[in-house]
Amino acid sequence: MLSEPLSLSPSYYEASVTRLAPEPPLAGEETADVCVIGGGFTGLSCALKLALAGRKVVLLESAVIAWGASGRNGGQFIHGYSTGNLAACARDANVDEKTLFDLSLQAINLLRQRVRDYHIDCDLRQGYLLAAIKPRHCREMEQWQKTLAGYGYATRLLDMLETREIIATRRYCGSLFDENSGHLHPLKYALGLAKAAALADVKIYENTQATGFSRKNGGFRVTTGNGTVRCDNAVSAGNAYQGNLIPSVCEKIMPVGTYIGATAPLGEAADKLIANGASVCDMNFVLDYFRNTPNTRLLFGARVSYSNITPRDLKACIKSRMKLVFPQLAEEKIEYAWGGAVAITQNRFPNIGRHGENIYYAQGYSGHGLALSGFAGTVIADVIIGESEKFDIFSRIRHRPFPGGPLMRTPLLVLAMLYYKMRDWF
Repeated sequence: MLSEPLSLSPSYYEASVTRLAPEPPLAGEETADVCVIGGGFTGLSCALKLALAGRKVVLLESAVIAWGASGRNGGQFIHGYSTGNLAACARDANVDEKTLFDLSLQAINLLRQRVRDYHIDCDLRQGYLLAAIKPRHCREMEQWQKTLAGYGYATRLLDMLETREIIATRRYCGSLFDENSGHLHPLKYALGLAKAAALADVKIYENTQATGFSRKNGGFRVTTGNGTVRCDNAVSAGNAYQGNLIPSVCEKIMPVGTYIGATAPLGEAADKLIANGASVCDMNFVLDYFRNTPNTRLLFGARVSYSNITPRDLKACIKSRMKLVFPQLAEEKIEYAWGGAVAITQNRFPNIGRHGENIYYAQGYSGHGLALSGFAGTVIADVIIGESEKFDIFSRIRHRPFPGGPLMRTPLLVLAMLYYKMRDWF
């Protein structure tokens, strides 16, 4: 799994918030009903629901809250999953495809509900456009709309002219508009969840790395560098940044580097780029995605690294992609550029399960984590509380380790991805 210095990301998100002083690291022994490992969307969501149900919860974060993908991502919450084979996942789970799809909508509804319930000021806005670059994409998009309609989910297909009336570019030949999906400031949302969790009496320790699990005198413990947490259950929610905490679980995900830039404020010109204020994502395998911020910046996500090697001049790389979409921004400055890792699974479907009797985990959201990760946290909280229906659905879906073992799995993935990158050319 990925490791990097525990410094804050040089992102627009970090520059636009004021963090409180970090919570102290764990020293000595704590006791809890549940120990949650990871202070991102999954861990915070799980801890919050457990605490509201009366459980004593300790949360351990190796850096600071939302240090990983939860505080760095593109900020888009989108229906569905990244998998290209929902039918196979549904067969594994012994449910129909609509049931799985509807769970993804519950994830979006949960996100909006928590923003309302806890008055989280996170720039939430509705609207999402899936954009087609070539005729093949338009055909695939039409088929996807029919599939969504079969699930009872309404979207609106836009032709080339309608798309260009909304997005100020000639790059796209059509788009699919979804008013239910949307975007927000992910770090503000995560910090809002952390505040709600703390108010619910979740005990948060930052700069505390979980190192393993042990049993002693009939009890179960989570060990750290300077202490332990004695508990009944533990939840592993570190995703791409969990280290090798549970080897048989970690081998089922791979970290993938993703990168985002933010322009300087564009003023009135920003509203002309995306007239309806939606978030936008194209249909390439190595895709571009972008959206406006309330202070008139354009956030533009581009490039991925399956080797996790960050491009040397990240701002220049992002700007070159941005100019393909918006040549009118050729003279605009990329003021912030940052990266981080998301975790993918082989089938691109979230991996939620149980390791032994006491350890639960959720990981591998494969680019759809903004809503699904928080939902996964509540699914795990539910099964600990005693409600297992949703957990059982997710846990039945088969997830295979990435081939190649610790040394060869990354090179093999890089080679496999070359095929899909080449498809983007045609």
